[in-house]
Amino acid sequence: MPKTDTLTPSRDDFASMLEASLAGRDLAEGQVVNGRVTAVENDFVIIDVGLKTEGRIPLREFTGPGSTAPKTGDDVEVFLERIENALGEAVISRDKARREESWDRLEQAFDKKEPVNGAIVGRVKGGFTVDLGGASAFLPGSQVDIRPVRDVTPLMNKEQPFAILKMDRPRGNIVVSRRAVLEESRAEQRAELVGALSEGEAREGVVKNITDYGAFVDLGGIDGLLHVTDMSWSRVGHPSEVVEVGQTVKVQIIKINPETQRISLGMKQLMSDPWEGVAAKYPVNATFKGRVTNIAEYGAFVELEPGVEGLVHVSEMSWTKKNVHPGKIVSTSQEVEVMVLDVDADKRRISLGIKQTQRNPWEVFAETHPRGSVIKGEIKNITEFGLFVGVDGDIDGMVHLSDLDWSRSGDVAVQDYKKGDVIEAKVLDVDVEKERVSLGVKQLSGDPMDDGEVKRGDTVTCTVTEVASGGIEVSFGEGGMKAFIRKSDLARDRGDQRPERFAVGDKLDARVTNIDKAARRVSLSVKALEIAEEKEAVEQYGSSSSGASLGDILGAALREQGAKPAAEEKKPAAKKAAPKKDEAEAGAPDFDAMTKADLVAYAEANGIEIVKSAKVGEIRDVVKTAAKG
Repeated sequence: MPKTDTLTPSRDDFASMLEASLAGRDLAEGQVVNGRVTAVENDFVIIDVGLKTEGRIPLREFTGPGSTAPKTGDDVEVFLERIENALGEAVISRDKARREESWDRLEQAFDKKEPVNGAIVGRVKGGFTVDLGGASAFLPGSQVDIRPVRDVTPLMNKEQPFAILKMDRPRGNIVVSRRAVLEESRAEQRAELVGALSEGEAREGVVKNITDYGAFVDLGGIDGLLHVTDMSWSRVGHPSEVVEVGQTVKVQIIKINPETQRISLGMKQLMSDPWEGVAAKYPVNATFKGRVTNIAEYGAFVELEPGVEGLVHVSEMSWTKKNVHPGKIVSTSQEVEVMVLDVDADKRRISLGIKQTQRNPWEVFAETHPRGSVIKGEIKNITEFGLFVGVDGDIDGMVHLSDLDWSRSGDVAVQDYKKGDVIEAKVLDVDVEKERVSLGVKQLSGDPMDDGEVKRGDTVTCTVTEVASGGIEVSFGEGGMKAFIRKSDLARDRGDQRPERFAVGDKLDARVTNIDKAARRVSLSVKALEIAEEKEAVEQYGSSSSGASLGDILGAALREQGAKPAAEEKKPAAKKAAPKKDEAEAGAPDFDAMTKADLVAYAEANGIEIVKSAKVGEIRDVVKTAAKG
């Protein structure tokens, strides 16, 4: 500095003195510098930072949480934004200086993963603004507390620790969490409390919360779960049936998970186990009374004593009600008698049965209705394979289609029945194990093939029921038995072996040539009957080799048959002068009983003109008319 011997320096002297005072000071924009408060005027603080001019900072930048207003002569740190503006003043800021200080401090804390103190000062979208001593940070709403907080007013403007989750200095972004600090503190406290607990220990706690699956109990700073299955030995529908919020309960520590620090609690473990010696108390096949506590799709639970329940499976509820919901057989709180079917004390399971306490209705039916007995019942259902008939004991018996009729097919015979009809049937078989009762309707009348109604060699009168190209179908006998006469068996003469000669409803005689009981088939033949009649006539009235024709032989046979009634007619004539008309006709031949061969022979013997190829019915009508004339 140049020497000045006068008290009034020149302009050059002043410039040299200013440069000398600034010499050695390295001031640059964008950094924090020290300054001294020279005055506080009109809400502004005047600060000298050693530049040509002083800087002005609003007083509000010095006020805030933990700050006091400066006084003249105080040294402060400020941020130098510009050395000189358009007005020749230095541009400085206390807020920016504090922010820079905070960033340096926060970066160190972030690197060391240490919590920092701050205060929640405002609310923004999605969270809150936190003042970390000069630096603003964002606090997400989910990071305020461990559990959701509805009202954060008590937490506002209150200094408390926060954990820095994320920092971006160039962008000026900081994300903090209060929840992380609480969880860490709680984890330390929890670890300390868990270390003081031991499995099997009994403690008292307060019920804090109740859910569908259990209750949370506060053991003095740490919560444990009291599961619904560990509340009582008996069935519990909902935890609220046993405990309530705020209730003090005594529990036993069942299990502690050191990794998750979860604690399982139990109340029933402090009570005596009712399953001890259960196999001796409830032996298999013994009957007891119990109360229905719960009904499920697969059965019902019955309480035998407090804490001991058994399951009655739906298949063990009723002998007769199958595929029915258990709720339609029993009801909750109903007292029922059950039989013990099985006991598994290790798995704490008892299998029970209700139907075993009653007699098997199929056994009762077999005793009261032996095979061959006749029952009467209502048709409950008609299916493609038979009828279901309700019988005694609320059980059903089945009449198979094949057991409806001896001669007709089941599909045809079943059309005679309808649901609700009351019918009689014969008991064919009772299978107790398979729970089946077999019934029969056709067995009520007996098998026409077994009672001797039709024998081989018999002559039967048939009615044509169907005409086919290969023959005709006929019915005969009281039961309407069916048979098929083949085309080759329709007549002895080939010219007459034509099915079209017959019509439905025509009557004809045929000989039984075979009976197959296994196949339920009767073979008939008109041809065989004609041959048999010819042979009988030849044997009785002469030989065809003697010169007499077959017509002569048959005529002689018919005349002999007609002569016997005539002789009998003359005996009462000696006593009575005028016999009655019906007595005179009593000796006339029975044309309806005659076969076609008999009718032809009678016509030839009596000179009655007939057409031999005509049907037997037509020939019979002609002969009858001629005989009456």
